[in-house]
Amino acid sequence: QIEATVDAYLEGEEFHKLPDVPPSPLKAHGLEVNLVSYSKGKVKSMPGFDVIKRLPSFVWLSPAASVGSEVTFTVDLITSPGCCVLMNDDPEILDKDLNFIRYLEEINGLFVYETKGESLARPTAATFGVGSGKKLHRRDLSLDRPGLMRIMSVDRPELRGGLMKRFTTVDASKEVVVVVDPYSTGCLVVQEIQSRGYKVIALWTKGFSEEMKTHIPLHCGTMSYHAEVSEGDNPGETQRELYKAAGALRIVACIAGGEAGVDTADVMSERLLVRTNGAKGVFANRRDKKVQQELVKAAGLRSIRQAAGKTISDVEDFLRKESYPLVLKPTDSAGTDGVKLCHNYEEAKDHFDALFEVEAVNGGYNTEVLCQEFLRGKEYVVDTVSRDGEHKTMAVWVYDKRPANGAAFVYFGMLPVDSGSTEAKLLVNYCHKVLDALALKNGPAHVEIIMTPSGPCLVEVNCRAQGGDGNWRPLARRLAGGYSQVEATVDAYLDKKAFQLLPKMPPSPAKAFGQEVMLVSHAEGQVIGTPGYDIIKTLPSFVSMETGVGIGSYVEHTVDLLTCVGSVILVHDDKEIVDKDIAKIREMEKNNELFELKSKSRLMNAMSTLK
Repeated sequence: QIEATVDAYLEGEEFHKLPDVPPSPLKAHGLEVNLVSYSKGKVKSMPGFDVIKRLPSFVWLSPAASVGSEVTFTVDLITSPGCCVLMNDDPEILDKDLNFIRYLEEINGLFVYETKGESLARPTAATFGVGSGKKLHRRDLSLDRPGLMRIMSVDRPELRGGLMKRFTTVDASKEVVVVVDPYSTGCLVVQEIQSRGYKVIALWTKGFSEEMKTHIPLHCGTMSYHAEVSEGDNPGETQRELYKAAGALRIVACIAGGEAGVDTADVMSERLLVRTNGAKGVFANRRDKKVQQELVKAAGLRSIRQAAGKTISDVEDFLRKESYPLVLKPTDSAGTDGVKLCHNYEEAKDHFDALFEVEAVNGGYNTEVLCQEFLRGKEYVVDTVSRDGEHKTMAVWVYDKRPANGAAFVYFGMLPVDSGSTEAKLLVNYCHKVLDALALKNGPAHVEIIMTPSGPCLVEVNCRAQGGDGNWRPLARRLAGGYSQVEATVDAYLDKKAFQLLPKMPPSPAKAFGQEVMLVSHAEGQVIGTPGYDIIKTLPSFVSMETGVGIGSYVEHTVDLLTCVGSVILVHDDKEIVDKDIAKIREMEKNNELFELKSKSRLMNAMSTLK
């Protein structure tokens, strides 16, 4: 067109020689390729562009990004990172080059981004909707906040029946159980205790926030207690207040209702002369992640290389010499509060300093930071319950983590592991030895383990039941045939005979099929409709869904747990039905059919090379 324009004005004879239409077939094959970004970040280098320039059909390249610029997800021409022209006499070579460019885009090979401290948070009750800005959906924790939705199946009677009934051989009405910091799954434990006729005293530890006291799973309704007691200035004072609250009732157990209550439960159970894990010597800090690794190492088990300190000088040598990435976290955090993956010394130092400036999730401030090697391998969870040193495994789970939206590790779900499998046997054997090393003789444990090339290695032991508001309980009970960690915990403390009847391992094969599906968003925008929810509720294996995303929420591309948009529990007797329902959810995610998003007004500009 350029030459013909000049001919039209200046060379009439040459213009008349030009054909009226282009030749057919064309003399070569080619096209302009608009590049697509499936990730975002600040550009550190552009290796994919160098590769494109070496393709046999490459003609020219016009990047719309450069080192130091910010790249975002491509949703229109404005957010395209550039374009290129390909041309070749051989159409097969052209197609091969085009497919290779699309492959580079899909694996996020166009750019290398500047690294940031990545969150290694694992799924918890607070996962689905906790955001760090006004645009993000927020996960509300308490009953008086309407943002959180929990949708239950109303036509699955098999989920409500067939559970093991528990009866005590004593007059439970004359006895009371102390539960320390009952929140999340701890509320289910309380209600299970109450269902057996016992009264419950809630003991709230010092520094436990008022907000966390309202962290009650929606399916628990309103919690009520025989009495509520605040921890005193010393164990003796707390003990006196508990006896005063119990009155004529006999205190028969003292149980941790959540991570924050573990240390106090150990101390008070010892003083109250009830079943205890003890709190003497090094075991007074059993919840400390650094202490856990030291005890495991002393027992001759695989443990994490680590260093801890109150100042950067305490860990300087470790941070300088150890291979990156490294994991940094508070030694006494609740769950995954403050856990980060850092890729170099500068990032590690910044996060180390930041951890002393932010308030912990349960109140108070961090006093020491733990720096650890980054374990590579599949991530598992073993849920156990123990009584007098006898450990019984309630369930073994594995996290389904995959690349998505430019992030390397996005949680897609939590799947049960067959207890008869080789991996389960290895994990359980190692887990029980870890419990022995920590002298965790009584009560529940939620043990996180990575299966490394050299075998299982402890991440951390949570000396309480699995969290997540107990949303996993209906699934666990169906898989096991009528019991879960919640019932077994109460058995361990209050019903010796019932605990003895529990199997040491879950049944193999399981009594049903199912998993927890974590919802992944592949789009972003303001939600004006949730058509995907209506479809999910009709799936044959649907049990429940929990999400903080509703009409008016703003969703982003899911790249971590903070941007996860919800959780769905599926269970059914037929594996094919479960697999089909999972595939349907994934299809809706991929096609952006979970939500109807508000349309954005965008300029219809063509590609420009102007900077």
